[in-house]
Amino acid sequence: MKKTALITGASSGIGLELSKVHASHGDNLVLVARNKSKLEKLKLDLEKIYNITVYVIEKDLSLIDAAKEVYDETSKQSIQIDYLINNAGFGDYGMFYETSWDKELRMINLNITTLTQLCKLYLKEMVKRGNGKIMNVASTAAFQPGPAMAVYYATKAFVLHFSEAIDNEVRKKGITVTALCPGPTESGFQSAAAMEESNLVKGKKLPTSKEVAEYGYKAMLKGKTVAIHGFKNYLLANSVRLTPRAMVVEVVRRMQSKTN
Repeated sequence: MKKTALITGASSGIGLELSKVHASHGDNLVLVARNKSKLEKLKLDLEKIYNITVYVIEKDLSLIDAAKEVYDETSKQSIQIDYLINNAGFGDYGMFYETSWDKELRMINLNITTLTQLCKLYLKEMVKRGNGKIMNVASTAAFQPGPAMAVYYATKAFVLHFSEAIDNEVRKKGITVTALCPGPTESGFQSAAAMEESNLVKGKKLPTSKEVAEYGYKAMLKGKTVAIHGFKNYLLANSVRLTPRAMVVEVVRRMQSKTN
């Protein structure tokens, strides 16, 4: 019997590539994003190539109660979700005292509130069945504070710690929760966050969304709790534990600063 993966933020970047990876392994899909035309095109392509069923939900997940609406829709369609992949998220670049509160509120709603509620709703069903897997896309940003992207880094710290905690709660019940932590990736994220000129990404050869998606898929199937993509990212994330926090913040500030 085919399994079904629900993937948020599926119309571009890592979410798009995760959709392709799951489809290539024969999974049916529920794809959620704001851009319906992109989702519909992806649906047609994946169904034709892989002979799977794709259900599309057009939804702005930064809105309150969007998670419940997605859950109600899959329940109405009698779709069992075997893999929940919370990929949707965005960031913003700039000093906190200068950035837009409205944008940051939408970021918190999307990166934290919607992700948490989707886990709450679908995890209950997984526990009843005694199986299921969740992958929450965090970031290497989760391991330290991030001047110039303060709210984004904080939201990803929440995703990491939340994922580790609930994984501990449900692992013995046959369910695993994976926090995927990519570093900077070719995904359109930098453009959306207006950070193309930062030292962190300008002039750097970044891994592709496809590479991150394939790594994340394998890590989820293995039941890995924290999956950091790339050896360099792994070293940097873990070196934070041995470095004075004031120094960590200063280093991140320099990395996030715009190049001259």
